[in-house]
Amino acid sequence: MQTATTLNQQLITELQSSGLRLSDPGAGVASRRGGAGPSDHKAVTVDGHTVMIPVHTASSWSSPYVAAPMGIDGTSTIMRDGVKVGIISFPRQPRFYKMQTFDGIPYSKIATLHGSDVLATTILQSCIRYESRRKSCQFCAIGQSLAAGRTILRKTPEQLAEVARAAVLLDDVKHMVMTTGTPNATDRGAQILCESAFAVKSAVNLPIQGQCEPPDDDAWFQRMHDAGIDTLGMHLEAVTPEVRARIMPGKASVPVERYFSAFEAAVRVFGHGQVSTYILAGLGDTQEAILSTSEKLIALGVYPFVVPFVPISGTPLEDHPAPSSTYMRDLLAPLSDMLAAGGLHSSEIKAGCGKCGACSSLSTYERKSS
Repeated sequence: MQTATTLNQQLITELQSSGLRLSDPGAGVASRRGGAGPSDHKAVTVDGHTVMIPVHTASSWSSPYVAAPMGIDGTSTIMRDGVKVGIISFPRQPRFYKMQTFDGIPYSKIATLHGSDVLATTILQSCIRYESRRKSCQFCAIGQSLAAGRTILRKTPEQLAEVARAAVLLDDVKHMVMTTGTPNATDRGAQILCESAFAVKSAVNLPIQGQCEPPDDDAWFQRMHDAGIDTLGMHLEAVTPEVRARIMPGKASVPVERYFSAFEAAVRVFGHGQVSTYILAGLGDTQEAILSTSEKLIALGVYPFVVPFVPISGTPLEDHPAPSSTYMRDLLAPLSDMLAAGGLHSSEIKAGCGKCGACSSLSTYERKSS
């Protein structure tokens, strides 16, 4: 007999693969289009677990799942083919979105709410590879939100500190994610992460995850840690060289071998379980390849945060299919067992994507296996 927890786990997995049609698009926190991180998504809470669900993708427009208008109690019924399959709610619009900086920039253009309690920002909303489709990551939409005027090119340390302090005081934000487009082929963003983290930590005691490609010098890991970064994300996205070369031709110039040497060096600084990588399932890597790579990562003390690929409108991969919910279940179930055997738990991560868990149902499998 399936328990309510198992049914909700399945619902989350299916919604993240199939997407969701909204009867009331304005419910909860505004959905995100373009940009870095979870895009074309909306934050939805299922059984107390807030996840990001695609609502602006081609698959979501034809999704069999429909969210009914929100009731007076703040909940919405999920229907499939006219049958009720679950109850959801939406995190409320954060208070800090109503504010602006001293120089007149809305706080929402500097940092946004991810999940229910995570502040996220892309410090530099550009990348040395983005303007060249021969080099750019084919799934990337980092320039879309900038072109649409929903963000600014460069967030200063002072602006980030101001917004972070307000988000903690007004909305009880628990941790922060700082990512960046890659500005150069040397430190690859580590320097601006250091400057930004130092400013935020000087203003408010907020755990921070920094995200960048592996810098050319391992000394940057200690510098980022000393600046106030608590956890580090260096994202593989795809794990096999042929898929990486096809999907992210520029980023693939940093070989997988360099990522692994960087992971090893970073774990020595940040600690076991405090370094992570983002892996997008559905780009062409087999389940076996993802699990094999994850096994090597776990042995190093690196948390492999495996998420379903979501095609973003306006990118070269906008028509690439998302992985099926069956594919994700068959991948995440054994992965959760591997994590448990390796002593890695999302709940023990100090800050970042793995701790938030909103872009994947992995943490729900983690809880089940434990």
